[in-house]
Amino acid sequence: MREEIICAGFGGQGIMLLGKVIAQAALKEDKYVTWIPSYGAAMRGGTAFCMVVVSDKEIASPYVDTPDTLFVFNQPSWDKFKAKVKSKGLALVNSTLVSEKNPPKNIKVASVPFTEMAVSLGNVRVANMVALGKYLKEKDMFKPKTVFEVFSEIAPKGKKGLIEINRKAIEEGFNR
Repeated sequence: MREEIICAGFGGQGIMLLGKVIAQAALKEDKYVTWIPSYGAAMRGGTAFCMVVVSDKEIASPYVDTPDTLFVFNQPSWDKFKAKVKSKGLALVNSTLVSEKNPPKNIKVASVPFTEMAVSLGNVRVANMVALGKYLKEKDMFKPKTVFEVFSEIAPKGKKGLIEINRKAIEEGFNR
């Protein structure tokens, strides 16, 4: 088993956190994992992305050129990465902000309004976790319980309320 993932969007959309949560969930389930961030010009509105590789064997190279799964949160990221997804791969697309013009025909596109769903939950910043919930359903890579454990461990002291809103966001994405 080897799963190569690219998470991409604008800086501030929780792209790096999404990748870290996936990586930590993989570690908790005794898988090998790499996580590489790329901030680029994200602070000026450019695309930020990270690459995550999850495997049941040691990982020789952490670089992801053709992902099995692509998380896309903005139009520039869709335009940049859509053609790179492996044949029969999965693209999880934030339909609130992305118009999937000319999607590749050889991949599955799951178009979900991640941002809109997060706003309806009361916190736009959990759009990344709505996407993670959809991924958990589509790929069956990790147990949702493992992801919730990761949140319990990484939530800052005094901000434990974040655990519950993230749990709701994952559940909403999973049930979509």
